Amino acid sequence: MAEETGNKSARDYGIGIPQKNVLYELKGANNYDWGMKDRLSRVFNPKSGKTVMLAFDHGYIMGPTSGLERIDLTILPILEHADCLMCTRGVLRTLIPPTFNKPISLRTSAGTTVLNDLNDECIGVEIEDAIRLNASMMAVMCAIGDKQFEGLTIRNLCKSIETGNRYGIPTLGVNAVGKELTRDARYLAMAARVVAENGAQVVKTYYCAEGFEQVTAACPVPIVIAGGKKLPELEALKMARSAIDQGALGVDMGRNIFQAEDPVAMIQAVRHVVHEDAKPQAAFEMYNDLKTS
Repeated sequence: MAEETGNKSARDYGIGIPQKNVLYELKGANNYDWGMKDRLSRVFNPKSGKTVMLAFDHGYIMGPTSGLERIDLTILPILEHADCLMCTRGVLRTLIPPTFNKPISLRTSAGTTVLNDLNDECIGVEIEDAIRLNASMMAVMCAIGDKQFEGLTIRNLCKSIETGNRYGIPTLGVNAVGKELTRDARYLAMAARVVAENGAQVVKTYYCAEGFEQVTAACPVPIVIAGGKKLPELEALKMARSAIDQGALGVDMGRNIFQAEDPVAMIQAVRHVVHEDAKPQAAFEMYNDLKTS
């Protein structure tokens, strides 16, 4: 307790200076609770307002994917360059040192693998475990347009959002696109909007070359693009640049980083595009310089 004597009298009240009410400028997030904003500000760089997420949760449906056979050898060297790590709790607990101190987008939905029909999922990680793991987001798959599992995955999404709101943890709604669905602006805009309307604080979806600005404009929360299949490095950088120019607030890339010829160089090149507005060719030159150094 402070002493009663010997203290300086308080006098700097700033009288006449209005108190500032600082807005939280991340798209759609100004009215969230403080804890939710704090977690989102760890995922999205406060200076650029964007994020480079590194996705390596593929094993939960695919097993040891190429590039992820030994996460300790391939993923740990690139973690320092990511803004956020998207992974499963199994990998997080067994292979990711907590000293990296990176925000985690925790894969919390689980279900069928590539050996069966995909998208038959449930909430596989309860909120208590997400809290124990200090997750900054919970990632839940949502299969809009799937004739069999659309309703199921939307219910999973809503459960995550409800419990996440209770404890201040945002939900990343991950749009899954089946082989029978066309990845055009009309479908992607609908899928992203449905996920956002149900309350997801961030949406992960695919990029389309035509009309992607309509997808981002119609979505009231941040969109990050999935990297999708492996592309040549320059093509992946062009995709990231185009998505950012058309309103995406970041990327959540996996194979286009960890399957690159030099993953450490590639993630830095992607950061150059996302956070520093670099043109694809300049970022590709950076990639080659880092690769050969």
